[in-house]
Amino acid sequence: MSQPSSLSKTAIVIGGGPAGLMAAERLRAAGVEVDLYDAMASVGRKFLLAGKGGLNLTHSEERPLFDSRFAERSAEVAAWLDRLDGPSLRAWAAELGVETFVGSSGRVFPSSMKAAPLLRAWLSRLREAGVRFHMRKRWLGWAEDGGLRFAGESGQLTAQADVVVLALGGASWPQLGSNGAWAPLLAQQGVEIAPLRAANCGFELGPRQDPTLEQAVPPVGWSELFTARFAGLPVKPVALHFEGQSGRQFARQGEFVITEDGIEGSLVYAASALLREEIAEFGQALIHLDLLPDRTVDFVAAEVARPRGPRSLSTHLKSRLGIEGLKAGLLREVLNKEQYGDPATLAATLKRLPLRLVAARPVAEAISTAGGVRLEALTPELMLEKLPGVFCAGEMLDWEAPTGGYLLSASMASGRVAGDGAAAWLKSRSAV
Repeated sequence: MSQPSSLSKTAIVIGGGPAGLMAAERLRAAGVEVDLYDAMASVGRKFLLAGKGGLNLTHSEERPLFDSRFAERSAEVAAWLDRLDGPSLRAWAAELGVETFVGSSGRVFPSSMKAAPLLRAWLSRLREAGVRFHMRKRWLGWAEDGGLRFAGESGQLTAQADVVVLALGGASWPQLGSNGAWAPLLAQQGVEIAPLRAANCGFELGPRQDPTLEQAVPPVGWSELFTARFAGLPVKPVALHFEGQSGRQFARQGEFVITEDGIEGSLVYAASALLREEIAEFGQALIHLDLLPDRTVDFVAAEVARPRGPRSLSTHLKSRLGIEGLKAGLLREVLNKEQYGDPATLAATLKRLPLRLVAARPVAEAISTAGGVRLEALTPELMLEKLPGVFCAGEMLDWEAPTGGYLLSASMASGRVAGDGAAAWLKSRSAV
């Protein structure tokens, strides 16, 4: 990093997640004095949690396929990734002494699989470069003189800087510091905020049985017996199909997990944005599960209809198709006794088992957040149009991404854009 000159400008970065740390790094490299404030006792808490089971830093997909994962915001996020894409992020990690590898799924991980070594090396480099960290300082907004107000352990304080970068996160996992409390503070300044919603989240189950299969109104949610036996267990292999009422579509094979009131897990997260919007518009989202994704419809129908002699139907399904335990329980949840005993209905349900979802789980439980500062309220350099000199980065912006390294990669890229943009803005003002 370049060393600051004696005429350095000053910057305050609020938020010690990956986006904030990256912005601080870029500002300091440009010779700006940087003070970073965070409400927690230490930085990178959600980053560390994300890496608990293996830090998924980015994905090895080539662009523009990588860009397409950001859906309607793909063009805007692509501009961030032009500044820090997957290969560049891997090179950045290598500079910190952290080598990475591509897993079988295409996801990129540190060789150690852990987040802590990377964060330690990063913080060490930032401190050596002169970034000053101020912990347990919760941002309260602006003072009348334009200063930044913070609540600390010994009371309130005010800080001034030439430029500000906000990297305050979304509203998921608030116990780690991101609680969305910044939204009304920015809204009071006339900044347009899209409502914060759950992303990469689980869903609550509606009626257990498909009303098209039974006239009576079916009960809501899993049965007590099913929950007691299977909550917390994965369903695999399985394919999830979704065809929404307004044209939304999704089809993918993978696995998900049964919860006490619905479903969650990687396959569900991949479809969560579509399911969430469908529920918001129509009050429900009907998905179908293929419990035998590697078998054809005709094969399953033939095996179900095959004579079984004195064997029970449960034993027959287990021996001919490997349907037992959790998958057998799912059949019992959606089919009544008569339907279960009808070979045609049973076979059809094995390949297209309906589940009606009626609500996303609360945003506080979600992996990430949709909504936030609308990108239309920002310049391409991520400066707020209504607040010159104030830049925003990371998950607090109005975009979302599926799991798989996309969210973290783009968050860090946005931090680089905001940091570079803030440094360039300072330079342009100095030249006037």
